[in-house]
Formats: sequence, structure tokens, C-alpha cells
Amino acid sequence: MLILKVSGAIAAFIVLGIGFTLLNEYVQNRRDASETMALLELVNPPVWLTEELKDKIYSAAVAGGEDLKLDEGAARSVQQNLEKYAAWLDEIVVQATHESLRIEATWRKPIALVKLGMLKVYVDSKLVVLDFMEMEKLPIVEVKGLPLTLKVPQAGSVWQRDDLAAAIELLVQLDRMDNLVTPEKPLLYEIDNINVSNFNGRRDNRLSHIILYTTDNTEIIWGAEVGTWQRYLESTDEDKLAKLYAHYKEYGTLLGNIKYINLRDPVDNIPQPVDRY
Repeated sequence: MLILKVSGAIAAFIVLGIGFTLLNEYVQNRRDASETMALLELVNPPVWLTEELKDKIYSAAVAGGEDLKLDEGAARSVQQNLEKYAAWLDEIVVQATHESLRIEATWRKPIALVKLGMLKVYVDSKLVVLDFMEMEKLPIVEVKGLPLTLKVPQAGSVWQRDDLAAAIELLVQLDRMDNLVTPEKPLLYEIDNINVSNFNGRRDNRLSHIILYTTDNTEIIWGAEVGTWQRYLESTDEDKLAKLYAHYKEYGTLLGNIKYINLRDPVDNIPQPVDRY
């Protein structure tokens, strides 16, 4: 019995020793990773950068498991890793200084969200696909009406589709107007989705090819894709934008007590607030 107790105690000490060893290795690895990240410096990051995205960029920078040093060799390695794994960055330049490896790049800003089944991806203004993560500081609009059978390109690839391109172009126009006309309260925050199911009249040429929906499901009847208004005898794109933002500025919102906003017809007529019910 004494032998069994001694054996048990020895086994417990061994297990405890292994546990302390693993814990020490974990803490050391965490410390090494933290020290490695401290050598990386993001130059002029956007205000909408999240901690999750920052961690993702840093992880991509050391994807090869490099032991970073402040030299040109490490700078080249980090740049190659970022070009390969960091779809959110473009025109990347990494330089070694006495204090850090400086990462300068153009940031790809998501403007649209696409959901296909369980898959979610972002798309930027140049149709580049970005992996999904929560981005609370940006007005990102969901694109609906795309075929459910689509094969989504990998992150960093350009998604060449005419209906998606039409949605993105309209969102770019709205983003530009927000910056010029309503920078303090961007209109895009009130847009929930843009529907292109009838793009080019593929379902019914008599109906609006593109419709936007606000967060309270108000219809904004846009019409044909940007640049094709003449073909369908619609208001010009400039007039459509002017009507929409005139309404937004007058009432301070697109939400509540309005059934729809028709931008398509070439008349200076915007529906006034009325009782929905």
C-alpha cells in the first residue's frame, strides 16, 4: 500500500511538472509573439480599423514564422507575406528603421456585404473580395438579388459580375455624396440593402432594375444602373442623387412615415411623408 501511495505521489508530481512546463512554454510563446508584433508599425491606419483586423494583419506579416529583426531581409519577408495573405492591403511597402518595420499601404475599405448561404464576404469599391469580420464603424450595405449558385472568388481576388458592379457603383456614388453633402450624418447608415434581382430588366424590364431599401424597409426606387438612364428615359443620375439628398436634408432622415421614394421618373416630384398605414 505504501508503495502505491509513493508511486501515486510521484506520478502526480510528474503530471504537475509537465503542466508547469507546458504553461511556461505557452507564456513564453505569447511573450515572443507580443515582442514580434511590437516590431511592426502600421503607418496611417484608417479610423475604422478594428483590433481583430489589426491582429489579422500582424499575423499575416509573420505567416512564415519569421524571427523578425530590424533589417531589410525581414522587411522583404514581411512585405511578401502581406502581399500573399493580407487582402485588406494594397500597394504595400515595408521598410526597416531603427525602431520598427514600417508597413505603408493602401487600405481596402469594404462598401458592400454579400451573403450566399452561410458564407459572408465583403466587397470594396474595386470589386475586390475581403474576408468577413465585424466592422461597426462603416456603413456597409448588403447586396441582394445575386444568384445563389455563385462561386465566390478568394479574398483578394476581383469579383467580375455586371450586377454586382452596378450595385457597387451606385454605393460608391452615395458614399461620394455623403462625403460632400452629409459628412456629419452619412445617408448610407440608413440603407440596409440594395437589390439587383431585376438587373437589366432580367425579370421585368418595365420595373426598376435597382431598388434600395432603408433599415425600416422603405423602398428607394433608383431605376437603371448608373450611366444608362438615357436608354430608359429616366431622370439623370445627377438628378436622382439630388432628389434623394434633398429629401434627406429636408427631413433629416429617410426613415419613418414614408412609403417609398421614386427617383426614377424624370419629374421633380418626391413623395411627401405620409401615414404608412
